[in-house]
Amino acid sequence: MIEINNESAIDVDEQVLLRLTAHNLAQLNVSPDAEVAIVLVDEGAMESLHVQWMDEPGPTDVLSFPMDELRPGTVDRPTPPGLLGDIVLCPQVAETQAAAAGHALIDELVLLTTHGLLHLLGFDHAEPDEEREMFGLQRELILAFADSERRRAR
Repeated sequence: MIEINNESAIDVDEQVLLRLTAHNLAQLNVSPDAEVAIVLVDEGAMESLHVQWMDEPGPTDVLSFPMDELRPGTVDRPTPPGLLGDIVLCPQVAETQAAAAGHALIDELVLLTTHGLLHLLGFDHAEPDEEREMFGLQRELILAFADSERRRAR
């Protein structure tokens, strides 16, 4: 169960984020009945959350709020249904990052949503080995999603 709520002033293709999240959950062997919420907020709201939860000033691109501490499953033992948590995205910050990277806003939001989902599933990037694992998996998921979107468009 994936819920998307766009509270920002930026128009975002929510269907892409919905397909992405469903795709990533399937790839990570998480029950399709697991609950995740994606909320898109403006810079002011994101800055408030960033200060409140991370004690850091200014808006950020993505924050994750895990709930049931679910982890990726396996083909034989998928993760059971539960409450994964919330991914909060700031499209304004993502728009700036997308322009700097030379790609579209939706591509940046795909990256940030995938990143946030991996945090909900217990991945981190504080240590070099954790960073390699998380960013490698993030890259694999994004490439697999892009491939599925190409096939879908045919």
